Amino acid sequence: MFGKLSRYFSNDIAIDLGTANTLVFVKGEGIVLNEPSVVAVNAHTRKVYAVGAEAKLMLGRTHQDIEAIRPLKDGVIADFAITEVMLRAFIEKARRRRSFIRPRVIICVPSGITEVEKRAVRDSAEHAGAREVYLVSEPVAAAIGVGLPVDKPTGNMIVDIGGGTSEIAVIALNGIVADTSIRTAGDEMDEAIFNYIKRKHNLQIGLQTAEQIKKQIGSAHSSVKTISMEVKGLHLIDGLPKTLRITSDEVREALEEPISEIVEALKRSLEQTPPELAADIVDRGIVLTGGGSLLKGLDIRLKDETALPINLVEDPLSCVVLGTGKILDNLDEYEQVIMRGAEH
Repeated sequence: MFGKLSRYFSNDIAIDLGTANTLVFVKGEGIVLNEPSVVAVNAHTRKVYAVGAEAKLMLGRTHQDIEAIRPLKDGVIADFAITEVMLRAFIEKARRRRSFIRPRVIICVPSGITEVEKRAVRDSAEHAGAREVYLVSEPVAAAIGVGLPVDKPTGNMIVDIGGGTSEIAVIALNGIVADTSIRTAGDEMDEAIFNYIKRKHNLQIGLQTAEQIKKQIGSAHSSVKTISMEVKGLHLIDGLPKTLRITSDEVREALEEPISEIVEALKRSLEQTPPELAADIVDRGIVLTGGGSLLKGLDIRLKDETALPINLVEDPLSCVVLGTGKILDNLDEYEQVIMRGAEH
């Protein structure tokens, strides 16, 4: 009886806990929160000043007493205490209707996560107010989010490029048959642009500026029209602020290394795929999701490299949390996709 009442009165929550952004889905309401995974704290006392969008505005702009922290690195928890603070703030924001029963929470994590990392995610969520915590791998959630028939005996290949990890998986019968998870994704693209401009133009820019460059003029294929933008930073030789114009061709050159790593990971995953499922992928193609998939020309580059159809989904940023929400709505139906291990 208590179980039934708790399910009725609590706001069950699905969370896509990302390195760059965290999205929260509340049962019966849909996506209620999409904010950067950033926390601003006092560098000495660790008092929290801001969480999410407000904290991200402080990145690279704070004085020495305030530190803007991204507590997740490469898709996993790097700072346990700050992650707990962030999760609690996001859960409280999401639970606009106050209920007296703590929510069940299902969280997406990289498929290559270790048992120790699973435990860290679980403990953070429980300390942040969750009653029960379930974990599901990002590629499975993304596949469910875009409506792929993951429970059928046919091969579905998904490439989910997030902020900290790129997840490549072949899914059939509610399980991952072949899986490659690499810690090269959107953040590494930003760092590649940051380092390229520093090396080639002696200009120090912020990582947020590098991210803006990637989004505005970044590309992964030469067929993308050449455009340019102005970039402001600090010149390393004379120490003065300077503006320069950078082209999309330069940005593509800067991005070549991380893009090549993603291409190689995709090829490795295809090599590991059983022949029968590989035949399904030839027919159905590869589904591309995650914020990193929005890089211009990436779908064309992957198609050229694999000679397979690449299907970029309509809303790649929301696929994972929407899939997690579907699992939350039908936990019994999707019981097989819940990650095992790290139980209390």
